[in-house]
This record gives sequence, structure tokens and C-alpha cells, in this order.
Amino acid sequence: MSDQLEGGASLRGRVKRSEPGKPLITIVTATYNVAKYLPAAIQSVRVQNYNNIEFIVVDNASTDGTVDVLRANEDVIDYWVSEPDKGIYEAWNKGVSLSSGEWIAFLGADDIYLEGAIQAYTTLINACRDNFPQYISSRVNLTSGSKVLRTIGRQWKWKAFKKYMTVAHVGSLHHRSLFGKYGSFDDMYKICGDYEFLLRPKSSLRAAFLDEITVNMSIGGISGTNFQAFKEAARAKIATGGRSILLSHVEKYWAVAKWKLRSFL
Repeated sequence: MSDQLEGGASLRGRVKRSEPGKPLITIVTATYNVAKYLPAAIQSVRVQNYNNIEFIVVDNASTDGTVDVLRANEDVIDYWVSEPDKGIYEAWNKGVSLSSGEWIAFLGADDIYLEGAIQAYTTLINACRDNFPQYISSRVNLTSGSKVLRTIGRQWKWKAFKKYMTVAHVGSLHHRSLFGKYGSFDDMYKICGDYEFLLRPKSSLRAAFLDEITVNMSIGGISGTNFQAFKEAARAKIATGGRSILLSHVEKYWAVAKWKLRSFL
């Protein structure tokens, strides 16, 4: 039975922690009026064959039935809250502050984990004990409905990452020590706060790559369709990544050109 808290929150009375060889993975999902899509995302967490998962959903006071979906799935959701927020990065920061996991992932409300994804991450984590990473990325399918358009996500390397967001954030895990060392997501960003956050460590980030497809990501995500994303990425590269203004703007217009070309193909 769940305890009802103020603000429409629900907390399951279970204590979760990492165990030897079995790290606790926290999955954070931010939602706003996504009752149509959210059940599939929740189901993709439910069917994972790894059982040391903490699932947190932070909802921005939805009015379309999203809260009903959350209540109906409290058997898999460890904590949810529905209250006004300023956007996805404030919601993610709330999720991080509520989390207990050794590793933290961020799943979009209209994205789904593929079967066995979390187990694949933990297998890699356990294989990296001699060179322990702070960040793990994987490959991700970009989808439109049931159609796979293309696959994105490359191994993190600073030389490329300081120019472009080369990793698939939805297919990533962050060790909680990253947030302890580099702080929270900057909610002044509305689209590229994840990129800005990962620019902070610069070349010192210890990253590992899972060469598997872990997520089907809906192409409708805001960062994939909004020109503002290119402007924000350029600002992050200059302010946080130390990139020169000239190079940053050249890279911005090159990225815009490729985006427009792809939209015609």
C-alpha cells in the first residue's frame, strides 16, 4: 500500500540500496500531459529483467489523465509527485534529489527501454571495476511510431563532444558522484541542459560505452525538432565547454544545415 503525501505524491514503503555486483539504478522520468504515451514507457521499465531498479516520476501538474496513469502503476513506480515546475531540468533535479541509486538514468515519457537494457548496463559496470566510469552511454533508435528512422549514439570522446552532442542522453547512465561534484542541471536551459551538464567535466570525464541499442526514442522529443536547441548548444559550448565563439557558431550553422538536409531525405 502506498502512502499519499502532500502535492499528489506517492511513496512506496521500500528501502532500496546497491548490493555487491548489483548496483541500484534510478530511472527518472519527467512528465507533462503525456497520458497517451506514458503507459508504454512505464511498461518498458516493468519488463526489465533486472530487479534492483528505483523508478521516480516527476509530473508538472498534468491535467490530461497522466496522474491517473501514475496511480494505476504504483506497483512499479517507487515515487511520483505532481506539482508545477519550470521545465524538464527542474523536474530532473527533483528526481535526482529524491533518488537513492548509485546510477541515475533519464527516460523520456514517450521513450521505451528495450528488453534487457538495464541488465546490459550493469554487466558493463561490473566489467569496469578496474577502470570505474562516471558516465555510460549506449546506442539509441530514433523512431516515428513503430518505424525506426536511424540509430544514434557514439562513444564519448572529448574531442568530438566539445563540438556536438555525440551521445544519446536517453541511453545514458550517470554515476551519482557526478552530481555531487558538478552540481545540478542548469534549469536556465530549456533543451540542452543535459549537454551543458556533461560539458562541465571537460576531458576529465571517465566514460564507458555500451555498444548496444537500449532505447527507442520518439523523434517528437523537443531537442530533435526545435531550432532553439542549436542556439542553446552553442551557448553551452562557449560558456561551459570553453569553445571559441567563432568555432561554436560555425559548428551551429553546420549542424543546422545537416538537420535541414536530413528533413528533406
